[in-house]
Amino acid sequence: MEARYSGVSEYSYNLVKEILRLDPVNQYKLFYNSFRDISKHLPSFYLANVELVGKSYPNKIFNYLLQKFLVYPKIDQLLEVNLFFMPHLNFIALSPQSKSVLTVHDLSFLRYSEFFSWRKNFWHYMINVKQLVNNFTRIIAVSANTKNDLIKLLQVNPAKIKVIYSGVGEDYQPIKAGGFELAEVRKKYNLPARFILYLGTLEPRKNVEGIIRAYSELRVASYELRDYKLVIAGGRGWRSSRIFSEWQESKYKEDIKFLGYVDKQDKVFLYNLATVFIYPSFYEGFGLPPLEAMACGLPVITSYSSSLPEVVGDAAILVDPYNITDIAQALNQVLSNQDLQDSLIIKGLARASQFKWGKSATEYLEVFRELAD
Repeated sequence: MEARYSGVSEYSYNLVKEILRLDPVNQYKLFYNSFRDISKHLPSFYLANVELVGKSYPNKIFNYLLQKFLVYPKIDQLLEVNLFFMPHLNFIALSPQSKSVLTVHDLSFLRYSEFFSWRKNFWHYMINVKQLVNNFTRIIAVSANTKNDLIKLLQVNPAKIKVIYSGVGEDYQPIKAGGFELAEVRKKYNLPARFILYLGTLEPRKNVEGIIRAYSELRVASYELRDYKLVIAGGRGWRSSRIFSEWQESKYKEDIKFLGYVDKQDKVFLYNLATVFIYPSFYEGFGLPPLEAMACGLPVITSYSSSLPEVVGDAAILVDPYNITDIAQALNQVLSNQDLQDSLIIKGLARASQFKWGKSATEYLEVFRELAD
């Protein structure tokens, strides 16, 4: 597991935690491999029906040599399980008779390989995603958009794919203004009084450069909104240097603040302190941050591309991620109109309430039981 949970690691943790809460009967073995000591990063599931199984091979040897080329050990046989579940694409060797479930979050690396580093593209190439997904008994897609990509790009049989949406954690909720913890988080990150928020990994696919350009265009177009600063939160991903180059070249760079990675416990307060959430990603398999922001009572502006309209419904302002003026005008529209803000908040809270980890886990358990039977 990663020291800093985000993306798939956070998804996996929330899903597994809820599955174990709902199913105290079946036995679960949680498998990991790491040459380094990662014991302090592993979640604790002190339950009678849960066993943690770890191996300590160097990852390159385990993934490329053992799992990819030698196809050994067969992980389902190593663990002696009736059903194997993998929450993300990875190198894996399974016995031909195994019953197996794989979660696919997105196929952005096939649609937009230019957004990824050569290392990441090589990793996906070596996995051989088409063969991988077709070797699993069932595939879970986190959105209908991802299901469609699986069918179109990898020719996966639609009958073996089930769409199960992600959930929003119960800790994401509106917090009454004036609270001590809000003040502490504002102080911790030295946040401005009023700000536009982006939260996510800093990488090309997320269109952070476009956000910076749109913010500059907003400031030029509307002097009245000069008090709104731009806060960009999230750890660095691949090819993030161009984002900082764009920031350095901005006329308003003094009003743009980078927070770096934000502790999970601070995210809910960050959402509650912002005025609007901006997320004009080029492509998302699901897109959890807009839902988290909605659950905290924050108006959201996001893209009309990929899965995002499917996730946010009519509860957000949708923009063309390739059109900087469109993004800037949406920001102007929301920040200048309190009635629109209030309407988006109400719709967003209702929309986010439909996405619960308990519901996701229940649907996964239905798939597991169906295969087991």
